[in-house]
Amino acid sequence: MDMQVTELDNGITEVILAGRLDMEGSGKIENAFTIATATDAAPVLVDLSQVDFIASIGMRLLVMNAKALNRRGSKMVLLTPQPLVGEALNVAGIDLLIPIFDDRAAAEADLQAAVS
Repeated sequence: MDMQVTELDNGITEVILAGRLDMEGSGKIENAFTIATATDAAPVLVDLSQVDFIASIGMRLLVMNAKALNRRGSKMVLLTPQPLVGEALNVAGIDLLIPIFDDRAAAEADLQAAVS
């Protein structure tokens, strides 16, 4: 599992994940992901377009950090999951907790509106 973090000009933290969010992949990025997403009040856009598998432990990682952001008055959204990953997120009900977008502009607009 690879992770890239970028602070965008509009104040959004973008996290790009690549690989498998299974036990091994989640364990590899857990601390860095939490530091990048939940220790600040900046809104977070998590790009899942390069994640080809997600297990319940990966979903847990996303939900725990999204809830931490919510407690800080901010928000997380997920962007362009691959079809099987998106289906797994929907079946698990993650889409009810963390909005999922296929359009980057809409995702960024949602984040900016939520924290304004």
